[in-house]
Amino acid sequence: MKITVINGTEKHGVTYKLKEIFLDELRADSEITEFYLPKDCPGYCIGCTACFRTYENKCKDAEYVQKIEKALLDADLLVFTSPAYVFHATGAMKAMLDHFGYRWMPHRPSKEMFGKRAVIITQCLGAGAKSAAKDIKDSLSWWGISSIRVYSFRLMSEIDWDKLNKKKRDQMTGKLISAADKIRRIDFSKPAKTNLLTKCKFYAVRMMQTGLGKENPEYTDYRYWKNNGWIDKTRPWKRERI
Repeated sequence: MKITVINGTEKHGVTYKLKEIFLDELRADSEITEFYLPKDCPGYCIGCTACFRTYENKCKDAEYVQKIEKALLDADLLVFTSPAYVFHATGAMKAMLDHFGYRWMPHRPSKEMFGKRAVIITQCLGAGAKSAAKDIKDSLSWWGISSIRVYSFRLMSEIDWDKLNKKKRDQMTGKLISAADKIRRIDFSKPAKTNLLTKCKFYAVRMMQTGLGKENPEYTDYRYWKNNGWIDKTRPWKRERI
């Protein structure tokens, strides 16, 4: 199994520890590629719209973004981690996700994403872990991913792993070991099922792209949809039989 991990911070704190607990259960049978933000994607999206209007390789940060995207597309399982900063994912995680706006369904989603599986791990002090996870899940779902498992943890008064009480550490460890065990039992030779909500988003965007194509057949996103056959009867979640 190939796993690509996007770490929302370079800090080796509680979030890092939780991620390591999860991955340790999968390492024996997996090839793991990790990215640490902001180091591996230091630039901010400046809203130049080059990726929308032309192609993604025109982005000023393409050398970073395309490397991450290749790893995401090659992987069987995607893992995103982030502590909650003021009720949201880290700024570095948000900055990276902004670069993938062109892969949202209203633009040029990758057909491979419709069969991907993803895990999101977040933690917070007090509150915010779930909203931090939602920041990430919003992007993943609009990329076309339906199978997204979220594991959010809440700490109280202490943010150092070694100072957390044993009961709390054991509780979080047990949950992540169980999560990894469920992942291990998945047959990754088969793509994840695309749910109804994702399909509804797809069809709504398909109507929009059809209208845009009538106005301008050379529109970049429309040509992408047309070339993939999505304006016609081809669907990204249907795999060709070999």
